[in-house]
Amino acid sequence: MEPSAPRKAGCEQEDGFGVQPRRVADLGMVPNLRRSNSSLCKSRRLQCPFSSSEKQEHLSSWIPENIKKKECVYFVESSKLSDAGKVVCECGYTREQHLEEATKPHAFQGKEWDPKKHVQEMPTDAFGDIVFVGLGQKVGKYVRVSQDTPSSVIYHLMTQHWGLDVPNLLISVTGGAKNFNMKLRLKSIFRRGLVKVAQTTGAWIITGGSHAGVMKQVGEAVRDFSLSSGYKDGEVITIGVATWGTIHNREGLVHPMGGFPAEYVLDEEGQGNLTCLDSNHSHFILVDDGTHGQYGVEIPLRTQLEKFISEQTKERGGVAIKIPIVCVVLEGGPGTLHTIYNAVTHGTPCVIVEGSGRVADVIAQVASLPVSDITISLIQQKLSELFQELFETFTEGRIVEWTKKIQDIVRKRQLLTIFREGKDGQQDVDVAILQALLKASRSQDHFGHENWDHQLKLAVAWNRVDIARSEIFTDEWQWKPSDLHPTMTAALISNKPEFVKLFLENGVRLKELVTWDALLYLYENLEPSCLFHSKLQKVLAEEHLAGVPTAPRLQMYHVAQVLRELLGDSTQPLYPRPRHGDRPRLSLPVPHIKLNVQGVSLRSLYKRSSGHITFTMDPVRDLLIWAIVQNRRELAGIIWAQSQDCIAAALACSKILKELSKEEEDTDSSEEMLALADEYELRAIGVFTECYRKDEERAQKLLIRVSEAWGKTTCLQLALEAKDMKFVSHGGIQAFLTKVWWGQLCVDNGLWRVILCMLAFPLLLTGLISFREKRLQALGGPARARAFFSAPVVVFHLNILSYFAFLCLFAYVLMVDFQATPSWSECLIYLWLFSLVCEETRQVCTRQGGHPLLCKLFYDPDECGLMKMASLYFSDFWNKLDVGAIVLFIVGLTCRLIPATLYPGRVILSLDFIMFCLRLMHIFTVSKTLGPKIIIVKRMMKDVFFFLFLLAVWVVSFGVAKQAILIHNESRVDWIFRGVVYHSYLTIFGQIPAYIDGVNFDLAHCSPNGTDPYKPKCPESDATQQRPAFPEWLTVILLCLYLLFTNILLLNLLIAMFNYTFQQVQEHTDQIWKFQRHDLIEEYHGRPPAPPPFILLSHLQLLIKRVVLKIPAKRHKQLKNKLEKNEEAALLSWEIYLKENYLNNQQYQHHQRPEQRIQDISEKVDSMVDLLDMDRLKRSGPTEQRLASLEEQVAQVARSLHWIVRTLKDSGFGSVAGAPALALAKAPDEPDAELAGRRKEEEPGDGYHVNARHLLYPSSPVTRFPVPNEKVPWETEFLLYEPPFYTAERKDAALTDPVGEAPEPLANIRYNALDGPTDRRSFHGAYVVQDGLPLNPMGRTGLRGRGSLSCFGPNHMLHPVVTRWRRNQDGAICRKSIKKMLEVLVVKRPLSELWALPGGSREPGETLPRKLKQILLREAWEAAEGLLQRGVEVYKGYVDDPRNTDNAWIETVAISVHFPDQNNVELKRLNSHLHACDPGVSIRWQVVDKRIPLYENHKTILQKTATLFGAHY
Repeated sequence: MEPSAPRKAGCEQEDGFGVQPRRVADLGMVPNLRRSNSSLCKSRRLQCPFSSSEKQEHLSSWIPENIKKKECVYFVESSKLSDAGKVVCECGYTREQHLEEATKPHAFQGKEWDPKKHVQEMPTDAFGDIVFVGLGQKVGKYVRVSQDTPSSVIYHLMTQHWGLDVPNLLISVTGGAKNFNMKLRLKSIFRRGLVKVAQTTGAWIITGGSHAGVMKQVGEAVRDFSLSSGYKDGEVITIGVATWGTIHNREGLVHPMGGFPAEYVLDEEGQGNLTCLDSNHSHFILVDDGTHGQYGVEIPLRTQLEKFISEQTKERGGVAIKIPIVCVVLEGGPGTLHTIYNAVTHGTPCVIVEGSGRVADVIAQVASLPVSDITISLIQQKLSELFQELFETFTEGRIVEWTKKIQDIVRKRQLLTIFREGKDGQQDVDVAILQALLKASRSQDHFGHENWDHQLKLAVAWNRVDIARSEIFTDEWQWKPSDLHPTMTAALISNKPEFVKLFLENGVRLKELVTWDALLYLYENLEPSCLFHSKLQKVLAEEHLAGVPTAPRLQMYHVAQVLRELLGDSTQPLYPRPRHGDRPRLSLPVPHIKLNVQGVSLRSLYKRSSGHITFTMDPVRDLLIWAIVQNRRELAGIIWAQSQDCIAAALACSKILKELSKEEEDTDSSEEMLALADEYELRAIGVFTECYRKDEERAQKLLIRVSEAWGKTTCLQLALEAKDMKFVSHGGIQAFLTKVWWGQLCVDNGLWRVILCMLAFPLLLTGLISFREKRLQALGGPARARAFFSAPVVVFHLNILSYFAFLCLFAYVLMVDFQATPSWSECLIYLWLFSLVCEETRQVCTRQGGHPLLCKLFYDPDECGLMKMASLYFSDFWNKLDVGAIVLFIVGLTCRLIPATLYPGRVILSLDFIMFCLRLMHIFTVSKTLGPKIIIVKRMMKDVFFFLFLLAVWVVSFGVAKQAILIHNESRVDWIFRGVVYHSYLTIFGQIPAYIDGVNFDLAHCSPNGTDPYKPKCPESDATQQRPAFPEWLTVILLCLYLLFTNILLLNLLIAMFNYTFQQVQEHTDQIWKFQRHDLIEEYHGRPPAPPPFILLSHLQLLIKRVVLKIPAKRHKQLKNKLEKNEEAALLSWEIYLKENYLNNQQYQHHQRPEQRIQDISEKVDSMVDLLDMDRLKRSGPTEQRLASLEEQVAQVARSLHWIVRTLKDSGFGSVAGAPALALAKAPDEPDAELAGRRKEEEPGDGYHVNARHLLYPSSPVTRFPVPNEKVPWETEFLLYEPPFYTAERKDAALTDPVGEAPEPLANIRYNALDGPTDRRSFHGAYVVQDGLPLNPMGRTGLRGRGSLSCFGPNHMLHPVVTRWRRNQDGAICRKSIKKMLEVLVVKRPLSELWALPGGSREPGETLPRKLKQILLREAWEAAEGLLQRGVEVYKGYVDDPRNTDNAWIETVAISVHFPDQNNVELKRLNSHLHACDPGVSIRWQVVDKRIPLYENHKTILQKTATLFGAHY
């Protein structure tokens, strides 16, 4: 049903595509536009410093300054009354609703009401947040705007103040404004698909905003989505653009300072002819023109706003695209048809939902027919079927107009997509919408691969990899990997892993993608919220503070600096600081590079000459690190699967993530990082397990192989740095450590054999000890002894024996032989300790770094500073204990050597003995039995410290209270400490003070005045009665409470803590022990064989070799081995092969999981149901075709029989009365006509001129009279034909014909002849002259006059087609599909999006067209004339041009000028003379192809030229 009469003018709430949308000023040029401070924030939602109240205050000041409303300022009584019977103004408002000034007499009195004069703009008074009463707590945004508000201001409001992200897609939903019925299944499909496309692509949905018709359908779709589980993934932005004067209950929205929130009541029953806002829209733009009850006011502003948004550029990840727009149509009436026509005219794709009713169904049913079959009678039939009772209101002229518009809509099939439920393989509206956009993009003309590149950018922006797979990566276009590099970079930056996987499947190689410049660009586009970005900014700030004059620009060595902090000092910098003389960097500022054809493009990073492109050492590693530091799980997983050194890569990722998680403030992000770190540790374990199962020896080589890509470290070292205990506790790694522990000895030697040979080394000659290498069995004693005593297990046990001897000697000296003058045994201790100090110094220098002066003695690849060396050394607890013991020993020795402090020195040395004894715990960590227990003890010590804090609270509180109650003014500090702390602590263990309860009170055991230093001060007492005076009952209660909390509560708490720690650690004790076992093995692996103090001899030997003989240190190959290149390449290839096995196994296990199998079965069932539905439809299709064919054959038989009967009757056979009456064949029903139409091939141009019948005449406000195809020929009767008359005023009036509105000035024109310098003869013969005006030989155009052309009748033009063969670098002619390829000279004018041939009209008496002269130097004009005279004519005749009218048209001659030889002198002269006089004009040689962006009539000429030379087109 169409709306009632008062609402017909603008009832359709459709997409407002204006006829000629005016250009809106750029955002920066809007007058009085005050940008908010929020626009300066890098992230409006996260980093903006405004609070909620500050934002409201800012909005309350900004909106009234920049956004206006409209008010009627002059009351003119209308002849109509309001619905309530009140007198109203011509604007529709009552007298009370006007301003006070509007009802008073003033200058306007006596004049008719004119909206241009009597409606004025004022600051808006309705904006803020909107809440729908009784419909939940959802808060939306709204604003009342004037209909003249610039679109740039509204867009600024939405993106800067409302906080909306710039959309990737604009969906304009249009259709009927009144409620209509849809099939339940179609309604469900539409709602699901619309919301899905909006959510997945980040689109804005724009509707009319009211609670009726198609707007209500959209709102309910959003409501259903918000109630579903997918709502957490993001809000769907739904913007309603409605007319302020037609909104019911709008008074509640008026708040001069903004409503925060404004309450709106949705009252459908009382709305009358008005409408209510839809509660499911998120934002409302309410358009005001100062009137009440007038529909359609919002359409022009909505048109301009959508046009403006579609012209904006969305940039992300280096890819910039103009925001695409699509129109979705449901149902609708005349206004909807006008909307669709405007949309198609302006190149906007439309999706028509068939089955929704009225206009949508009319277009859907005729869309597949040839335009010539879409007749007035057919449209009349469709309207009668679908509009029913409203069909009576359609006049004949209106039906003609509808026919013309529908023909023009259907003619642009590339912009029209019909969504048919269950047909053509379509299942979802979202796919249909995106396919429509891609189809429209594909139909546009582009140079080369720009068309496909644009489609791919759209798919990436929408994040719809399914669309990319089905629509873009097809056999129709072969993608070069290099063409995908910019889009791949954009997918990486915008974190779209599915697209990254798709590009890798289509040939992109990461080694070619990642150049130094591209990698730097990636790091400059890190997520601002990621922790790594802030760390980089900190490094740059520190460098700036260090003395750099200007703010430093990010370089890769800055990245390496942060990465080394994360990976640990075992790695060298991954990206070294560039030295003087390195290749120059990019001169352009990389942060501003965008993939945009107007400026410097990201593609330029990949189009540099090979001499300037430098690739990184390991591009996969670089991309993996870039993804990991941003915690991008899926992306990192895809890149890791491409890596070579995959075990090291996984361990490095684990290390980086664990370090970042320590500094991450967000708890959720920290937990995600730790979970991802565990996942990569498991990946490393999985690949190493595959390798170890295949070959143990090669797997162990992978552990200690020096990885150049990862900073010259090893997998084992990375695992230790990352504390990946699961990896280190792997059986293969433990077997390797055991092999290192036993050195060259066989691991199956019993420990008793080793100890026996240590005590009696001649037993080595007996074969009691077996060696791994057979040659050692055959060698003599010295070789065996060297191999035996250099084994870490032997060195360890020798050091144990030495350490026990040291402790025994130390204890003996302290207890028995501590003389005033050091004895020989004490001197031996000093020597022993000196050897320990020398060994600790050696260990410091060999810990991955040391001071250069010290590290000359030992092998060290990384010469670190002294502070780094110290930090590495002291990171180990046992080293701290060693240093503490040595320092304490030196202090004690110093005191011991001074006679006055001899005794304190002995005390200090006694305490130091305890520390040396504690060092034994480290020695026994190698034991599989004692090692885990020592770990548990260490963990429990932490619990003890926490317990002591709680205990101290009770001890001190009880002790102070007790001391204050019992003793008065104790001044001795030592006795205060005893009373407060010591006695309270002993009370816990049962030593209760005897005097606390007064029972055992005895003054003899205390000092009354506190003067006796050996007795405590007596408690408060009665001296006369010899009894205590303090409250005994109170002290007893305090004691009971104290014992209750300490002995029962706290001690049991400690036991519970110990129990929890034991259970927790016991589960991982084995892993922890295996992990810590490495440190001990590494220590004794590099330790000299001789135990202290004999180790001094080894140190002396090292000093002589390094300093005196200057023999360089050698690498310890058992723990760090650098392989030859060939061997390393083979090992990595083997690792990659086994990594693929691991990934395949993981994928298989994933598919075997019950949850996954259930999901797969569910998907298969859904697929079967869809196939069954499609099969049913497919079966019904052929059946309909067969029935149509059968009906056609029956009709043909009937016609044949009719002819036979008539022939027999005319020949005198039979009587007329007896002749059977044959029924004429009925016109086939619509489905059959549609099927027949599909089989009929449509001719180009429908046989008539098309461009000359466009309703909108170019560069003017004139609208043509609609002329359907069947009414084009002059011979066809068209009684309704009343075209307007239009003749434009031209600057060159002397060279143009008169206007022509009166016949007198045209009487002197000689048609069909040479009229002076003007040739009025047509190439098509003589034309008809009617009423003094010539008639277009091709038929009606819908417009009389000469339009913007210069003369009546034919306007002759010349179009040179200058071509040459396209050649490659070798000079050979390029071919495509066997045919040779041409290049044509084309020109592009300012403000034009299309290219053109360099031709056009000629001045009288001239040979060359004016436009050709404009691109040639004057000295080349004569040569050009000669070329044209020698050229070949390829076309002569009528041109279907939009400037043609009924009385003036364009005819042209196309001359082909071809240069077959690339060395042609005239060709070289032509190229040298090409010069555009206007800087806005572009000239280029372009490959001849049907997809180049050329004017259609020029394309026709170019195709004829290509046919002439047999070239590709």
